[in-house]
Amino acid sequence: MQISRLELGQGGISKGDLKLLLEFYGFDPNNMQWMFELARTRSTRGRWNGYRAVFPEWFRMYIDLETDADDIRQVQGEIIPGILQTEAYMRALHTSSVRRNDEGVDALVTSRQERQQLMVRDRPPTLAFILSESCLRRRIGDAAVMREQLNHLAEVALHENISIQVMPFDAETSTGGISFAFTLLQIPSHGIAADLEFVYIESFDDARYLDAKDAVAAYTTLWNRIQAAALGPKESLKVIRSVGQQYSE
Repeated sequence: MQISRLELGQGGISKGDLKLLLEFYGFDPNNMQWMFELARTRSTRGRWNGYRAVFPEWFRMYIDLETDADDIRQVQGEIIPGILQTEAYMRALHTSSVRRNDEGVDALVTSRQERQQLMVRDRPPTLAFILSESCLRRRIGDAAVMREQLNHLAEVALHENISIQVMPFDAETSTGGISFAFTLLQIPSHGIAADLEFVYIESFDDARYLDAKDAVAAYTTLWNRIQAAALGPKESLKVIRSVGQQYSE
C-alpha cells in the first residue's frame, strides 16, 4: 500500500523507508545523501491538489527536477517550450482541445505560470533552448498571439542566464537531432556527491526519465551536435525578431 501511494505521488517517504529502498535496489551509497535531501524538500513542492492537479502523474517528477535543477537544456521541434510561453499562447494552444474546459485551461495556465517563476528567482538556473524554426512559424492562435509570443522570446533571450538558439530550415546538418524533443537537467548535489543528470523525453500520454550514464552521455553528445548546427544566440535573436515582424504585416 505504501509503495502504491508513493508511485501515485500521494505521499512523501521517510528517510528510513528511502534508505531501505535504496539499499534494496543496490543504489550507490555515495549518492544516498543527495536522495535524502531531495526527499526532504519534496514535500514543500509536491502538492498536487487545486490547480496543480492539472499535471498528469507522469509529469510530476519533472516539476520537482525542474525546480531543483541548476542547468536545463531543451530541444523543441514544433511548439514553444511551456516555460517560455505567454498566457495568450497557452490559451490558444489548449482552448481548442476537446479534452479541456475553461476551468481546465485556467488551471493549466496558472500552473505553467508558476513554473515560469524559476526564471526570475534569486538564483535562477542556467537555461538553454534550441528551437526549430517551426516553433516560430507554427501559428498558434492569431497573428497577435504569435507576435506577442515572439516579442516575449526576444526579451527573454536577453537575460544573462538564458540562451535561445534557432535551428533554421536550411541548416546543413546530418544529425537529425532536431526531430527529437528532449530536455537535459542537472541537479546539484551541493558537494554531497556527484551532480545528478537526467534526460526527460515526453510523449503524448507518458514520459521517460533516463539517468543511466550512457544514455545521458548520448543525449549530451546529440545536444552538442544540434547546438553546433543551430544559429548562434545573436543570429537567432535576429530571426526571432524578423519572424515576429512578419506577424505584424
